[in-house]
Amino acid sequence: MLYRAHPFHWVPAAGLRHASTDRRPDAALAYPTGTSVSPLCRQRLSADNSELAWLWSTCRDCDAEAHRIARTLHTPATERSK
Repeated sequence: MLYRAHPFHWVPAAGLRHASTDRRPDAALAYPTGTSVSPLCRQRLSADNSELAWLWSTCRDCDAEAHRIARTLHTPATERSK
C-alpha cells in the first residue's frame, strides 16, 4: 500500500490537541499561534503553537473523527461500498 498523507493536521488550541482540515499558510508546518481554525469537533478556535501545547491531551471528538477519516482512506473502495 502506498503512503497517502491524511487530509487533516493536528493543532493545539483551547487546552487540547485538535485535528483540522483547514489549509495551513504556505510552507507552514503548523498553524501559527493565533490562527483561527475549525477543527473536526466543529468548534471555532485559535491555534496555540507553543512548545508545551503539543503535549496537551487530544480532543476526543477530533480523535474519533480523525480515526474515521483515516480508516476510510485506508479501506479499499470495494470494502467501503458494502
